[in-house]
Amino acid sequence: MMEEVSHMIRESSIMKIHYYTGLAAIVLVAIHILFRLTVPEGYSASLEYENVIANYKNISYSLVLELILVTVAIHGFNGLRVILLELRQGDGWESAVKWLCIAGAVAVIAYGTRTILLASMMT
Repeated sequence: MMEEVSHMIRESSIMKIHYYTGLAAIVLVAIHILFRLTVPEGYSASLEYENVIANYKNISYSLVLELILVTVAIHGFNGLRVILLELRQGDGWESAVKWLCIAGAVAVIAYGTRTILLASMMT
C-alpha cells in the first residue's frame, strides 16, 4: 500500500513538471516571437541568414533558445512517456520507457545545445 502511494505521488509530481513545462514553453515561445517582431527591418528580414547568425551571438537570445530547447524536450519526452505507459503496463516496460525517454531528451538537448553554440561562434 505504501509503495503504491509513493508511486502515485511521484507520478503526480512528474505530471506537475509536465504542466509547468507546457506553460513555460508558451511563455518562452512568445518571447522568441517578440524577438522576431522587434527587428527594425521587419519579420521577413529577421529570417535572413546574417540576422539569424547575429541573433545567436546575442547572449539573451541564445539563452531563450536554450530554455525553449530544454523546456520543449522535457515536455515532449514526458508526453511520449505518458502515451507509451498507457499503451502497456509492467515494471520492465515502465523502466525501459523511462530510461529511453530520459536518454532521448538528453540526446536532443545535447545536440541542440551544440547547434546553438556552433551558430554563436560562426563569423
